[in-house]
Amino acid sequence: MQTEELIRRARAQQLGDLLRRSAARVPNRNALTFRDRTDTFAELDTAVNRAAHALAAEGVGKGDRVALFSHNNRTFVVVRFALARLGAVTTPVNFMLSAPDVAYILDHSGAKLIIAEDALCPVADAAMKETGQELPRFFIPHEGTPEPDGWRPVSELLEHPDDSALWVDVDAEDPIQMMYTSGTESRPKGALLTSGSLYSHYATCIADGEMREDMVTLHCLPLFHCAQLDCFLTPALYLGAVSILHEKADPAAMLEAIETHGVTQLFCPPTVWIALLRHPDFDTRDLSSLQLGYYGASIMPTAIIEELLTRLPNIRLFNFYGQTEMAPNATILKPHDQLRKLGSAGRPGLNVETRVVDDDDNPVPVGEVGEIVHRSPQLITEYYRNPEKTAEAFRNGWFHSGDLGRFDEEGYLYVVDRKKDMIKSGGENVASREVEEAIFRHPDVAEVAVFGIPHPTWIEAVTAVVVPRAGADLTVEVLNDYCRDTLSHFKAPKHIELAQELPKNASGKILKRLLRDEFAEVFSGT
Repeated sequence: MQTEELIRRARAQQLGDLLRRSAARVPNRNALTFRDRTDTFAELDTAVNRAAHALAAEGVGKGDRVALFSHNNRTFVVVRFALARLGAVTTPVNFMLSAPDVAYILDHSGAKLIIAEDALCPVADAAMKETGQELPRFFIPHEGTPEPDGWRPVSELLEHPDDSALWVDVDAEDPIQMMYTSGTESRPKGALLTSGSLYSHYATCIADGEMREDMVTLHCLPLFHCAQLDCFLTPALYLGAVSILHEKADPAAMLEAIETHGVTQLFCPPTVWIALLRHPDFDTRDLSSLQLGYYGASIMPTAIIEELLTRLPNIRLFNFYGQTEMAPNATILKPHDQLRKLGSAGRPGLNVETRVVDDDDNPVPVGEVGEIVHRSPQLITEYYRNPEKTAEAFRNGWFHSGDLGRFDEEGYLYVVDRKKDMIKSGGENVASREVEEAIFRHPDVAEVAVFGIPHPTWIEAVTAVVVPRAGADLTVEVLNDYCRDTLSHFKAPKHIELAQELPKNASGKILKRLLRDEFAEVFSGT
């Protein structure tokens, strides 16, 4: 072996190295609990080695994309790190997608192999039929579920006889993970991240999120999304902390786990924090172990922040703001600023530089609204097979987020809206978030989404869909009066609907594009 290669091996800092190093430091500490199984760091590392050897035997190598189509489970974690050790590109797929959407990702990514939980195999089969390509495929079984035809059990990967460490020369700038944006466009974009991107991101999360080795972290949001996977699960494994993994965000199970395991760290989008606060078990469980609480994905109503700090007096709250392309954390609002800087997304993270610019990419004065742009080693290297979108996003040497925001005089960022969510009504700009915040202050409102729909006079009409609190006697007339009393006339919704629930993706984001489509014709006859 040449000296140059030996030096590269000695200096390696790959995603595949992360778990191995934790296992060397704390081999006997519990790393991951899923259902009734707990793996120590040494056991989890060994499982990853076995899976890596098995995947290599299937022909998976450096740069190959492998699709993971599953709810949260132990296999997802093991395979993700096994692929990293091979230099392959983990490509998580949203388990809520339809067969045509899955087909697009399989085809666009050029996936070489797919691993899916058994309940999703029919969707994957239909997707592969649509692409005209039959991929090698393994299924993750559930007890009592029949084996899907044409699929091999994932145990063939997890029980490979060779558990020795293996070495693949993966550079810090080689692609290692591809997340498909959950966004709002007709086709998602494949956001390519490297080991270097992810390690820079983990440093930001750990430093600014006050994460520690002695944490016990509960992971309930989907691992196919980078928030749970790369803001919380992987940093916890990096630090050598204990992780409790749940299949999904079930409030009753989450509250029980916090009490049973002495959970100290929890991330939830606002919708899940609200569900926890409203659950009848909230006041019967011992939640005193919770020390670190994080929110993100969408705006957290001020009233909920105040309620969390009152009902969980030991908790330190953080707002993590960002997007997939930032791996995803960009700015952080820390605990001492939660009430002092209500509504803020905080300051740029450790490895992030952020500006607010005008349409010509010139920085705007303090207090003025512009587009939020970033520079950071955390960023994606490209949108896969989409050079036009890549060039557009990175113009003038800054990544353009598509979010609108402003800085205050102390350098705190306030996200005003997505560019697409800014409503232009009668020549005036209306920020949907501002209207949502106002409506949410009504005591009978549980959730609200505000968006614009076509209007023959106003071009766009401010529209609100509101979910009342359980047991509340809320009417559209009451809300109309309330909005007229609390909002400027051009900001008050011109149409309000009551609903039992709002459409959301698996990471808790409200899908406003579906609401825009549903209500697009409300004013068509006026």
